[in-house]
Amino acid sequence: MQGKHLNLSRLEDIPEEAPRDRQSFAAMGIKSTLTIPLSYGGRISSVILIQHMRRHQTWPEEYIPRLRLLGDIFVGALGRKEDRSKLEGRLRFETLLSEISGLFVNLPVDKIGSGIEDAQRRICELFDLGRSTLWQICGGEPGSRLLLTYGYFPSGRPELPERMYANDFFPWVSQKVLDGETVILSKLTDLPPEAGRDLESFRAFNTRSTVVVPLSVGEGPVFGMLAFGVTRDERGWSETALMGIKLVAQVFANALARKQMEEQLRAHLHEIEGFKQRLEQENIYLHEEIKQLIEYKDIIGQSAAIKKVLSQAEQVARTDSTVLLLGETGTGKELLARAIHGLSARKNRPLVTVNCASLPPTLIESELFGREKGAYTGALTRMAGRFELADGSTLFLDEIGELPLELQSKLLRFLEEGSFERLGSTKSQHVDVRIIAATNRDIEQDVADGKFRRDLFYRLNVFPIVIPPLRERLEDIPLLVWAVVKEFQKKMGKDVESIPKKAMQDLQSYSWPGNVRELRNLIEHAMILSRGKTLDISVPKRASAEAYAAGNLNDMERVHMTAVLEKTRWRISGPGGAAEVLGLKRTTLLSKMKKLGIKRSGKALSK
Repeated sequence: MQGKHLNLSRLEDIPEEAPRDRQSFAAMGIKSTLTIPLSYGGRISSVILIQHMRRHQTWPEEYIPRLRLLGDIFVGALGRKEDRSKLEGRLRFETLLSEISGLFVNLPVDKIGSGIEDAQRRICELFDLGRSTLWQICGGEPGSRLLLTYGYFPSGRPELPERMYANDFFPWVSQKVLDGETVILSKLTDLPPEAGRDLESFRAFNTRSTVVVPLSVGEGPVFGMLAFGVTRDERGWSETALMGIKLVAQVFANALARKQMEEQLRAHLHEIEGFKQRLEQENIYLHEEIKQLIEYKDIIGQSAAIKKVLSQAEQVARTDSTVLLLGETGTGKELLARAIHGLSARKNRPLVTVNCASLPPTLIESELFGREKGAYTGALTRMAGRFELADGSTLFLDEIGELPLELQSKLLRFLEEGSFERLGSTKSQHVDVRIIAATNRDIEQDVADGKFRRDLFYRLNVFPIVIPPLRERLEDIPLLVWAVVKEFQKKMGKDVESIPKKAMQDLQSYSWPGNVRELRNLIEHAMILSRGKTLDISVPKRASAEAYAAGNLNDMERVHMTAVLEKTRWRISGPGGAAEVLGLKRTTLLSKMKKLGIKRSGKALSK
């Protein structure tokens, strides 16, 4: 290696400092040896070795220049062959790099992954490599966890974990790469002592040599790494190969960065579209809700009964606990739900209301939970349900006792897990919704009768509030009457200054089966007929509560229903109709009238 030839006629000529050489020659039966170094490209690249096995041989010194000349011819030919092979290999590699670079310039985002794995395959085949892997930092993982995302394994993919992290198997290499360093290992013994876990993993995966390059764009942070490994034998990595691999890593990094940016852009656009649809739906919903709002905003009353209810509402409003409002029809359950929502931290979002009795069973599921396009015949578009609309707000489920049994289990799951699926979808949706439910039914009896799920009742009954009927807060009637009068004065352009004392006493002695709603309708009717500044109110003539108690349930229902029909001039449906006053559906009212034998003699009913 120092460029000197060696001419040894006998083994005894070998100096004492070379005992190992003498032993080797002797073991192979060599008597004499002539070794001539040959150089190519300014470095010792080969030797001519001539040896005699039968006798001691002395080679004349004049042979040496001739043999060296002959050797130079051989070495020159071999060198040119090697240079040509390297040049061809370099040209193939540069051609491959050019093709890979051109491919990823306009490659669609959804094909970048398959494009990376195909490029890994071509590089491994060109250099006869054992495998190539690409790892990326997972955004949803804590810390800089490098997840295996793409790979090529010529002899078949080894058995790997479903989600494999480089930090667990190659912690030393991972940290070096995350620090921006390229790791080059021609042999595993190049690893330092602190890389024991890495050495163990390389051996387990039969890796003999490897090069690992960080992935980054410009001066940005490292977000991944690209590795190539040799599995058959140890191999050095030339500057040309390293430069090419780094160029490939840069191409992959740019493509992955573009893929991530486009995916984020699509996600943002999808989110914006979702917000747009949500705002449009909220706008439509709010317009509908405004029409349904009762005209006066505050809960009116000073009785102990109503003060107790308001105190309970204030206590629970500042929590996210589920509230169950219990009370007869017309007592103001929705008004109290709005008051609870208005006192809560969710007050800046609109209260979303669903009347479970007003929707047919076939539509209530999609109305509550939304639907996917094509979920059923006629579902031409995807629709967000009221739960999604109420995300971050409060959902008021009125007449919860009317919810079909098959949907009660879905509502129970939401109350337990906070998730649901749209109709026609298997993907779970997670929303932050506070539930307020209300019913005028004896829901505990419905549970006993098997009409309402017991487990759902317990979930809803976290904080029950019983709203007293108007007959239990008679002292509030004068306040309510004047509040309604003021409301209709503005609408009708009339000026009412007084109400007869006798009329007010009659109002306070009436049992009010329709509660505040019935009172409001009665005052409106009186305002329509009023022509002066004194409001004359005709209170319905009805048997006393004691008389009611003496009769059976059908008699009580018949008397009450007939009185309401007479008050509404036998108008069944529509605003101010008997169905609205009684809180019943039109079809339900007609069915009950038929069952109880209620008929208007001589005249047809107004439908």
